[in-house]
Amino acid sequence: MNYKVKVGISNHHIHLTEETYYQLFDKEPSKRNDLNQIGEYACNETVTIKGPKGSIPNVRIMGPFRSYNQVEISRSDAFLLGLNPPVRKSGQIANSATITLISSKNTITLEEACIIANRHVHMNPLTAEKLNVVDNQLVKLAIKGDKSCILDAYVKISANGYFETHLDFDDANACGLKNNDEIDLII
Repeated sequence: MNYKVKVGISNHHIHLTEETYYQLFDKEPSKRNDLNQIGEYACNETVTIKGPKGSIPNVRIMGPFRSYNQVEISRSDAFLLGLNPPVRKSGQIANSATITLISSKNTITLEEACIIANRHVHMNPLTAEKLNVVDNQLVKLAIKGDKSCILDAYVKISANGYFETHLDFDDANACGLKNNDEIDLII
């Protein structure tokens, strides 16, 4: 079956624990804008991320706080930074890359925190039931246009799941996509 799903392009970003956040900042996080995933938001606060070969400034902190620290980057970012993080599902940070975060207050190094997030399709349990899919199920994304392609992606079911596929900038650029484009979800 084919279903239309909107694209959300995910730039490099950071999820932090409350403890780690306050090691980097002296103020509460301030919301810049809400994300489509209910209850999640982009903060105004940013840091520089640093690897063995380079750094990237103004990498946005995301809220709310999590129970683990996670820095999500693209393969292109990894080349720039001199890192080789694994491609993983969000939250699977064991044996991932070490990365340094720099704010005006502090510099901290996070071990096992940096990943390249796998492609995924967010949805809530009702949508998953309607589509007859389960969490972590492998599905296909069909992109039509000048740079047509078919990509693998994983289903990501959560109570706050807004029906949307998340790709990083590398995947989106390879397929000629922009935010809110509609593509085919093939189950």
